[in-house]
Amino acid sequence: MARPDKAAAVAELKDLFSESTAAVLTEYRGLSVADLKKLRRSLGENASYAIAKNTLAKIAATQAGIEGLDSQLTGPTAIAFVKGDVAATAKGLREFAKGNPHLVIKGGVMDGRVLDAETVKKLADLESREVLLAKLAGALQGNLSQAVGLFAAPLSQAARLLGALEDQKKAA
Repeated sequence: MARPDKAAAVAELKDLFSESTAAVLTEYRGLSVADLKKLRRSLGENASYAIAKNTLAKIAATQAGIEGLDSQLTGPTAIAFVKGDVAATAKGLREFAKGNPHLVIKGGVMDGRVLDAETVKKLADLESREVLLAKLAGALQGNLSQAVGLFAAPLSQAARLLGALEDQKKAA
């Protein structure tokens, strides 16, 4: 029978996997407690960073409906559970890893799909959600402005034609 403390840890990890939009697995071997505290602060409010036992994390991920993390759950593992912008958290981890080479990104999971380390690093290269939405809005606004100009062109041409005819009648 499972010990109550391990069952509680599995239940907590399962809840974190279920409630998160993504999870990034890292290896933290060689980081001090102060470094981990600094890392947690750098991730901000939309992510939590927890050290987990691999066996318990495997069980919790399976219970949460996530398959395929077994190959990434080797060695000392800490998981960043993301509840907001995945790109921002991936950037935070990448920036921290630049200054602390002991932090290694192993991979992760997003929307039920397992991601390798390279994919997580590509996520870090994405701009924030707000910037991407602003670019989309700008592109849509530009297209709408062009459409308005195209629809208004025949009316303005007709108005100029009528004005020219009026001027011609006045002159005659």
